[in-house]
Amino acid sequence: MNRQVNVGYLLLISLVAAFGGFLFGYDTAVVSGAIGFLKAHFQLSAELTGWAASSLLVGCMVGALAGGPMGDRFGRKPSLIFCAALFAVSSAASALPNSLAAFAWSRFAGGVAIGAASMLSPLYIAEIAPERIRGTLVALYQLAIVVGILVVFFINLKIQRLGDETWNTHTGWRWMFASLVLPSALFGVFMAVVPESPRWLMKMGRREQAQSVLERIGGPENAARELAQIEDALRQEEGHWSELFTTGYRRALAIGIALAVFGQFSGINAIMYFAPEIFKAAGSGTDSAFAQTVIVGLVNLGFTFVAIWLVDKAGRKPLLLVGTFVQVLALGYVGTMFALDWNGTPLLVGILGFVAAFAVAMGPIPWIVNSEIFPTKLRGRAMSVAIFCLWLADWIVTQTFPMLREGIGPAWTFWVYAACSLASTVFVLVWVPETKGRTLEEIEASWRRTS
Repeated sequence: MNRQVNVGYLLLISLVAAFGGFLFGYDTAVVSGAIGFLKAHFQLSAELTGWAASSLLVGCMVGALAGGPMGDRFGRKPSLIFCAALFAVSSAASALPNSLAAFAWSRFAGGVAIGAASMLSPLYIAEIAPERIRGTLVALYQLAIVVGILVVFFINLKIQRLGDETWNTHTGWRWMFASLVLPSALFGVFMAVVPESPRWLMKMGRREQAQSVLERIGGPENAARELAQIEDALRQEEGHWSELFTTGYRRALAIGIALAVFGQFSGINAIMYFAPEIFKAAGSGTDSAFAQTVIVGLVNLGFTFVAIWLVDKAGRKPLLLVGTFVQVLALGYVGTMFALDWNGTPLLVGILGFVAAFAVAMGPIPWIVNSEIFPTKLRGRAMSVAIFCLWLADWIVTQTFPMLREGIGPAWTFWVYAACSLASTVFVLVWVPETKGRTLEEIEASWRRTS
């Protein structure tokens, strides 16, 4: 990496943008601690339990579709500040309802914020990062997600210990949702002080501002080189939706969508959203189930650091191949543990093995690849499509998991997820290109050559 790169400044603004991932992880996983109490409070069936957990994800789909056009029109920075405000409002509203309908609408609003931030935050980081460390910096977004998940697992554990089952059923779950208000406000404050994406500024004709940002990040020499590359790329694009379906970009879109969907069909969020209920169903007491869930969060965090360390060394494709194959083995083992009625440590080991494999590969890398493979003028819209499909897949898994668990049983449920992971291994092997060490403009040019 060029010595002129201001690593400290670049890391600071990347961490601020990645804080959107912290809110994403926190807000999606908070339901894991609340869902059992919500089910009892509102006396929910399996279908309505799935809806209580997945109503957020319907909002995520809307937010993902809206986030790209919003980011393209108003800028990455103002759009993320809007997301912060929506996070805060929806979190407060989710703590107050007296009906499932009011709760679901509040969670839907929070989902809109998550969906928009889930494509704007990694997109922003990719657009400011030099190619040699872009994978590492975008992986900070996934790190922020898993830190948010771990923190909320711990907060949920602490809150449920404040009272008995009756108190948690009526009051405790409300505090779980309300706890997100403060970090949401902090995200808005932090985003107000970072610069706008230089690539978006160039697209809007604000060359001097873009140059100023790039010079602060990498010095005048790097800034001049990047400005020339961005200008050349923008001249060759029109920025219409139809361009996404030309031969080269169509393949990029298919890869982005498939990676997003395969990541969810591994069943990762069946664990992240329902972990305490899974452990309780396997025979653990309430407090023990919450404690085991914290262990899941710790393993998720630890192996995300492994991904950050390896992604710009080993590359995206090798990590995906190894990670998805280990997922197959781990999920097959978890299903077998349920089939044999072995719980406790044997079951926990299998779940931790799956979470570790996911954290190294399918956790961070789809975000990285989706932020890299699309052209500048289309990046916001293309990522919106891919991330919409991610949230749709997440909704399907979350809505169906309680029904599958009660219908075909937990063993077959996890074997289905293992089969999906096997399909993702084959897809990566055949279709996914390596993007390590290439500039965004070089990746874009490769699709044009394909077409």
